[in-house]
This record gives sequence, structure tokens and C-alpha cells, in this order.
Amino acid sequence: MVKVKNVFKHFHLVNKHRWYVFKLSIKAGVPFRGFVHDLSKYSYDEFVISAKYYDGHKSPIHVMRSELGYSTVWLHHKGHNKHHFEYWEDLNKNERIGVFIPYKYIVESICDKLAAGMAYKGKDWNCKEPLIYWKNNERDNIVVKHPGSVEFIDVVLKKIYDEGVNKGLNKNFLKKTYNEIKNKYKIEGKYK
Repeated sequence: MVKVKNVFKHFHLVNKHRWYVFKLSIKAGVPFRGFVHDLSKYSYDEFVISAKYYDGHKSPIHVMRSELGYSTVWLHHKGHNKHHFEYWEDLNKNERIGVFIPYKYIVESICDKLAAGMAYKGKDWNCKEPLIYWKNNERDNIVVKHPGSVEFIDVVLKKIYDEGVNKGLNKNFLKKTYNEIKNKYKIEGKYK
């Protein structure tokens, strides 16, 4: 049973998160990605179930996963949002491989990481938290990942940790760093 107050609280949290992503995406030079960020969260498959598992302190995905051992919300979300590592997983001759995440989606992913902390921690959030959370909770738990994608997030979150959000989300810094890593791994193809 979904509590009505949780529906409104979850709706508010989703909107707050998306607003932060939008503002950060403008700063990073990918405003359209911020505008369309996480629209799948309003779908029935994600919204109603998330409202049921809403607790206000952590993602309903984590709450559902702790109760059931899996999250149907996450299964839907990762397949509909290109800013997640799991979207960029492929199968090649029975081997799972991580694809280097295209520029606009990996920048959106960084904005998403920052915005999640801002939405959940509020005034207690600081620019050191994203790197700490990434290293302690996400980085090594992503089963299939391209090392270039991980390196890009490492570098950008470290810059934010050391110099703040404005320096880390600087469009020129992001593009230069992305292209250097792309060249390092000799990645070809359409990566914008």
C-alpha cells in the first residue's frame, strides 16, 4: 500500500533532484541533458513503486533492494537512462564489456551524483562528499565498466573535491579531460 504523503514527498524529492541536475548541467555545458534527466522516474514502473519504498533518507531503490534483494525500479531505470554505467554494458562473444560512456551522458552522470547528495543531504552537503561516496560505495561495485569512464569520473570528482563545483564542472576542463582520456584509450567512433 502506498501512503499518500509518501507520493507527495517522493514527487517533491524527484523534482528537487532534477532541479539540481538541471542547474549543474547548465554549468557543465549540457543543459538539455539536465532538462530531460530522469524523466523515467515519473513512469508507473518507477514512480509508484518508489513512492511505496520512500523513506526520505535514501533512494527508494536501496530501500526496496534491502527488503527484497533486488529493485524492479532500478532494473527499469538503468535501461532507460544513458547516464548510468549499466546502460553501457554490452555482450561480445559471451564476455560482458563496458563501453566508454559518451561525453554528454557521462557529464550528466557526474551532475546526477552531485545532485543526489544535494537533494538528500541539503545544507549538510559539501563538495568533498561526491568523491568519497563514489570511492566508498560506487566505483568498485559497478560490475562492468570501461576504465576510461571510471577515470573520467575519478578526475572530475577529484577536481570538485579539491577546487569546488565551479572548477570541476567547467566546460573547457570537462571537454579537455574527456578528450585526453578518450585518446589515451584510443577510442574511436561517435563520442560527443
